[in-house]
Amino acid sequence: MSNAKFGRGLAKAVGIDVDYRSRDEPRDFVDSAAASIQPVDPYYEEEPSLREVLDSLLPTRAGVAIYIRSLFPFWSWIFHYNMTWAFGDFIAGITVGFVVIPQGMAYALLAELPPEYGLYTSFVGFLLYWAFATSKDITIGTVAVMSTLVGTIIQRVQAVHGEDAFPPEMIARGLSIIVGAALLFIGLARLGWVVEFIPLVGITSFMTGAAISIAAGQVPALLGISGVKTREATYLVIINTLKSLPRAKLDAAMGVSALAMLYLIRFGCNFMARRQPHRQKLWFFVGTLRMAFVILLYILISWLVNRNINWDASKAAFRVLGNVPSGFQVHSAPMVNTELLSALAPDIPAAIIVAIIEHIAISKSFGRINNYVIDPSQELVAVGFTNVLGPFLGAYPATGSFSRTAIKSKAGVRTPLAGLWTAVIVLLALYALTSVFFYIPMASLAGLIIHAVGDLITPPHTVYRFWQVSPLEALIFLVTVILMVFTDLETGIYFAICFSVAVVLVRIAKTHGRFLGHAKIYRIDRNSAGNETSLTSRDAYLPLDHRDGTNPDVHVEVPFPGVIVYRFSEGFNYINAGRNMDLLTATVMKETRPTVLNKYSRLGDRPWNDPGPRRGKQPEAEDSRPPLRAVILDCAAVSGVDATAMQALVDTREQLDRHAAPDAVEWHVANLNSRWARRAFAAVGFGYPLSRAVGQLGSGDGAWKPIFSVAATMQHRAGDGSADVSAGVGKRSRVRTNDEEAALEDVDRVSSSDNTNRPGDGNGGRGRTDGGLPENAATVHGVNRPWFHIDVASAVESTVASIEGRVNREKAQ
Repeated sequence: MSNAKFGRGLAKAVGIDVDYRSRDEPRDFVDSAAASIQPVDPYYEEEPSLREVLDSLLPTRAGVAIYIRSLFPFWSWIFHYNMTWAFGDFIAGITVGFVVIPQGMAYALLAELPPEYGLYTSFVGFLLYWAFATSKDITIGTVAVMSTLVGTIIQRVQAVHGEDAFPPEMIARGLSIIVGAALLFIGLARLGWVVEFIPLVGITSFMTGAAISIAAGQVPALLGISGVKTREATYLVIINTLKSLPRAKLDAAMGVSALAMLYLIRFGCNFMARRQPHRQKLWFFVGTLRMAFVILLYILISWLVNRNINWDASKAAFRVLGNVPSGFQVHSAPMVNTELLSALAPDIPAAIIVAIIEHIAISKSFGRINNYVIDPSQELVAVGFTNVLGPFLGAYPATGSFSRTAIKSKAGVRTPLAGLWTAVIVLLALYALTSVFFYIPMASLAGLIIHAVGDLITPPHTVYRFWQVSPLEALIFLVTVILMVFTDLETGIYFAICFSVAVVLVRIAKTHGRFLGHAKIYRIDRNSAGNETSLTSRDAYLPLDHRDGTNPDVHVEVPFPGVIVYRFSEGFNYINAGRNMDLLTATVMKETRPTVLNKYSRLGDRPWNDPGPRRGKQPEAEDSRPPLRAVILDCAAVSGVDATAMQALVDTREQLDRHAAPDAVEWHVANLNSRWARRAFAAVGFGYPLSRAVGQLGSGDGAWKPIFSVAATMQHRAGDGSADVSAGVGKRSRVRTNDEEAALEDVDRVSSSDNTNRPGDGNGGRGRTDGGLPENAATVHGVNRPWFHIDVASAVESTVASIEGRVNREKAQ
């Protein structure tokens, strides 16, 4: 009690009026309305408080246990592991292993690193991911886009700080630590929802632009052309490559033929799979292993040509991969200091975004395909742990791979444990096959990269679908791809995300609601012979301008003269509050007249924005427009509000009150389903008639007639045998849970003075009631907020009842 007094005293000292709401709310009117609906139990809605929010955020023992268990999803399936799963994982893991070895080494070269670093990165990703995975299909390791970005960052840092200051391996490993720490933080804090800010069009355009850039950069190596700077803008790389075509070497034979063979095998296997459906699995595995087969073939050719060079790569007839150290040559902590952090700072956001884009987009896609749901936050934990621990064994930034994930999925993977078999294959390659890798032609690796990134290019039919769904997003796609061709990957990433977010913000800011009218909707039931068995009707509220695509010939009319029904289209917040309120005010001024005509006796009393007729002319003595009676706000699209929006609404209310003076304008709110939004509306005087309006017109003699939506309570449903709830649960002054709300049925609308039907009432205009109230019934919304309604129909019904009551009272006087 002393704390409350101290708080009130402190509020008074600083000029805060804590009692303004109690003066605005008509308590006597609410109590009389609640008493008039007996035997219906009146429900008083309690407003949410900050204490509820804080209590929901405080960790509980059960919550902590659930959180810790969620960090290791394998506990939910590991004890059910069986031989069927093991066989599927073995096949999928071995298949991916044969693909990842050549890809890993090729992608490491994109990252400006020795080829063995690609194997280090792949091994760590496959070894660690399974323990944190919520996707059975995804594979973490080297990817073309991330590798290209790492290579660009290495070149940029060394160009600024010198090659001696930061070796490539130090930059790559340090970047992996930083990116992994950021992703780990986002995942552990369960902030995975941030990935929703990256739209699909941004992902596809970035992947397409990156694939074109990578493929263009590999053409010089494919043809054996030296001296072309492949880290320049893509269009410059293409131009310089075309200029250098006369300098192509024997490497072109090894590269172009390898690329052609990869596509021939792929098309041939797809063709045979269609011709022989019963052998579809066989042709799938043959097609999947094409990369390993082609690399082995060209290793053999290279060995036959260069077997006498005595392990000196400079004497080879064409460029070969060269010496690859056996085993793990890196097993120490990476060096990350302030100088490296400062050097990498401009590139860290792009690296984080690329890691998120590739992994989450791929894992979500395959989750939908294979009927399971991934946890984005947990996936970021998995990627974060991989990138934080991987550099201790020489790994550079890794993320999800599209091509290997597709292979793994089609190979019949059953659990994330398949990654361990792939890790075994990579480990064997590191210790047993490094001498064989010496003879891999660099041109053949370039062909393998071009073939792999070709799948990342968005096909034309997908772009056409973008155009059909959202032409503006199709334009964003094209602009992003063109921008990446003429600039770099990072610029394309930032443009796609920023422009997509800007489009959403502009759409919200430029949105405008719709003014609704009443239409009678009929439903005809017919039997199997086509004869009509029943005709039912209900009320619907459609836009008066039919701009939502409804039939323009359908008759839609204003529900009652002087009643305006306005529906928010894109929420109600500080971005679009001004536009919504301007539209509402302009329409009200156009469609309704002031209650008192010619209320200015002298010309000088008129405001400048309403100067009236020109000098010498008499003002209009009549106006056929109805006076403003009520405004109904349909807030179905409103999930939250802010102070700016509420202030704009208050200003509009005051402006329209002056327009309708001396009459009072009723403000009804429908479909407002957020408790915090209802609290905000109530805090500025919405949801109930203001005390001054009630005092002006009086609450007796039917001046105000609130009509409440009523439903059976949980106790009634339990009595019917359809629910099992404890008896004696209080029904007053409490907030119902979601389960209780779901059980609210048998809706009937009860007037505070009578139960008769009228046009536009909430029973659908069928001219009948449900035949009586259930035994235990209560109001759905709080009787202390009589102007909050369950839908537009009930809001119109309540509005019309109050208007009729006030009109009858005025006639009686």
